[in-house]
Amino acid sequence: MDFSLGDRLAGLVDRMIVSYDANDATRHIERAFLPSRRRVVEMTEKLLELIYPGFLGRQNLNRHNVQYHVGELLPLAGDLVFSQSYEALCYVESAAQPEQDDRKPCDRKARQITEQFLERLPDVRDSLAADVQAALDGDPAAMNTDEIILAYPGMFAVSVYRLAHELHTLGVPLLPRIMTEWAHSVTGVDIHPGARIGRSFFIDHGTGVVIGETTDIGDDVKIYQGVTLGALSFPKDERGQLIRGAKRHPTVCDHVTIYANAIVLGGETVLGEGAVIGGSVFVTSSVPPHSTVTIKPPDLRIKDHSPAPETGAAESGQKK
Repeated sequence: MDFSLGDRLAGLVDRMIVSYDANDATRHIERAFLPSRRRVVEMTEKLLELIYPGFLGRQNLNRHNVQYHVGELLPLAGDLVFSQSYEALCYVESAAQPEQDDRKPCDRKARQITEQFLERLPDVRDSLAADVQAALDGDPAAMNTDEIILAYPGMFAVSVYRLAHELHTLGVPLLPRIMTEWAHSVTGVDIHPGARIGRSFFIDHGTGVVIGETTDIGDDVKIYQGVTLGALSFPKDERGQLIRGAKRHPTVCDHVTIYANAIVLGGETVLGEGAVIGGSVFVTSSVPPHSTVTIKPPDLRIKDHSPAPETGAAESGQKK
């Protein structure tokens, strides 16, 4: 069935244009530069295919064709990293200096960033291999590492995070957040690309995990679903404006385990080495090393709702 607005089309178009003019924040008109979310997702998928050859993207790779495959895929991924980094850098530059027409500095910087980023991919693979092994060691339900790579949402979110974090440290705007928020929408795991996470990191189950921008996480850390590593408060300047970039999120030292639905808040909060944070606890101050934090279990009340036996049936049974 076809749908037509008929005579109402022109009026509705005019109203939409008026709504565009009414709010600058929700339009991108008469501005040349902006990364494409679709292209950034495509870029991330190609990078993941490079990270996990044979698992994602093309299958049936062998030692005879893998070099050709990587030689073909690397330039495609590199072109996307360059083009989207260029758009992001020019987006920031054009906002700061709208009268400036020379985008050669953006081009040079984007090329430099792309080269540096691609050079880091083997190291990213090494970090993710340790994460995969940590998942296998930490989850008795995992049959093998193949299952973890193909099926675990926490592993997927960490994989995208590690790629996005490299772009973040190289100073690329917008792209890292698009990448990790895409992973967030797919997995329910929200990791800010600015967070610093050590080796052998494992998120079990994953749904509802939040890791804030200034979080510091050491090596061999394991967290469960629903954990929040968040801010206790937001520092403001003398004008009442948020101070961005200040340390707002916790520090988690090596060998810490945080169980489901625990909430740990504050930039001065440090979970000491080897600490265990129990499920559903609320932590806003530092925890000593090698200690366990739990809450007292609530009192459970169980009521019996089973039907009472019928009197006649009971008497009949007695006579027998």
